[in-house]
Amino acid sequence: MPHPEQRLAEAGWALPEAVPPVATYVPAVRSGGHVYTSGQVPLRAGRLIAVGRLGDTVSVEEGYECARQCALNSLAALKAEIGDLSAVARVVKALVFVSSTTDFTQQPQVGDGASDLLCALFGDAGRHARSAVGVSALPLNAPVELEVVFEIR
Repeated sequence: MPHPEQRLAEAGWALPEAVPPVATYVPAVRSGGHVYTSGQVPLRAGRLIAVGRLGDTVSVEEGYECARQCALNSLAALKAEIGDLSAVARVVKALVFVSSTTDFTQQPQVGDGASDLLCALFGDAGRHARSAVGVSALPLNAPVELEVVFEIR
């Protein structure tokens, strides 16, 4: 299997630099054989790629792209913590927060943006448990936030 970053490049995605924290926390923490990422919002080149809420100003397609960017940012935080993405044994759990109106119910389809990227990158080891939860607001008016737990070799 090719190196994970090679697979990213072949799919047309670029691994960004790790997003610096905006408050008192660290982007990722290793505990035993697992790395837990802090919530990542869809920042690209220092700016949110969308703002607002699903069911209002943000479409499902835009939310999917936001979740994918959150996954890329989670991978960047992971790489900063462990040095090499090839050390990932499996993706264990993803938690997707979707800022949405009370009548919006497509949180799982938004979360697929992150899940599809992780599965494409890691194959069967990328298949993970997941929750996709609607919330009333997220930091910086982001439409999506993502936390991931990785098992490391």
